[in-house]
Amino acid sequence: MGQLTARDFMVKKLVTLKPEMDVLKAVQLLLKNRISGAPVVGPEGNFMGVFSEKCCMHFLLDAAYDGLPSASVEAFMDCEAQTIEPNAQLLTIAQVFLLTPYRRLPVLDQGKLIGQISRRDVLHAAMKLVKTAPPRASDSTILYLSALRERNEAPVS
Repeated sequence: MGQLTARDFMVKKLVTLKPEMDVLKAVQLLLKNRISGAPVVGPEGNFMGVFSEKCCMHFLLDAAYDGLPSASVEAFMDCEAQTIEPNAQLLTIAQVFLLTPYRRLPVLDQGKLIGQISRRDVLHAAMKLVKTAPPRASDSTILYLSALRERNEAPVS
């Protein structure tokens, strides 16, 4: 699977949130854009965390039980979100998605958010590689060769 890196297929136009943004406005923004989460970015473009649907559930429960009228995104964002570097390779990224529950991986360059990759982005990139890859030996050729090997190994009666 080629040497595609995060920089080659990351999404650069992102919906981002500010840490001081009201949670209800952030939820509305996620719903309006039909996305399940967005990176939270500080004033200098530094990555601070991710505000996701799961964070929204925490807010809803806190609001229901504690009667919170509202709060800032910073109080509910995931500050421990998994991130990747721009030179992370496609298969490494796929493995991170396989081994973690994350749906998106912010791409950071020296702490600054420069893009994001979703599971779907990985699938699109992989399918592009498959379509442009040179043809391999067909499965029937492989089956034929394996049958010959088994036949030669069989005891002669």
